[in-house]
Amino acid sequence: MRKNFGAKTICYPMPVFIIGTYNADGTPNAMNAAWGGISEEQEISICVDNTHKTAVNLIARKAFTVSMATAKYVAACDYVGIVSGNKEPNKFEKAGFHATKSEFVDAPLIDELPMALECEVISYDEESCCLVGRIVNVSADESVLDDNGKVDVTKLQPIAYDPMNHDYLVLGEKVGNAFQDGVALK
Repeated sequence: MRKNFGAKTICYPMPVFIIGTYNADGTPNAMNAAWGGISEEQEISICVDNTHKTAVNLIARKAFTVSMATAKYVAACDYVGIVSGNKEPNKFEKAGFHATKSEFVDAPLIDELPMALECEVISYDEESCCLVGRIVNVSADESVLDDNGKVDVTKLQPIAYDPMNHDYLVLGEKVGNAFQDGVALK
């Protein structure tokens, strides 16, 4: 028997994205966003409320980065989600983050978070709060790469948000082979 929960924002896994932008004065800013995902081959869509400083920044700069939140930095990633850049101008610094300017877009890469999508703004709808970005580059620190130069999710340790229990969960256990295991059922 199923239990009905009604219309709620419950989806698994729900990635934890840390959006990086530059403030008007050039200082880096970051916010935690869980409502988003890949929407086209080179496109990401994320819900960013128009009251966030990040929304103002990405409209002004037409660029942002999306770092994968990690288990190692769960407290800092949570902090940039619960503290507003509108009220705390030094929240990036207080989170313990350091920035390197992206080579591809006018937005900061967060040094502590080893994987990021570097994006240009395609559109932002202030009414629906839907941000759509074109992925210009994906970068990953060598510390999270395997012997073949690919991202090793067990080294990256990205976290997901559990909206039902308000927990962060680490991803990484392999349970199958994509585009292979289903062949047996053909």
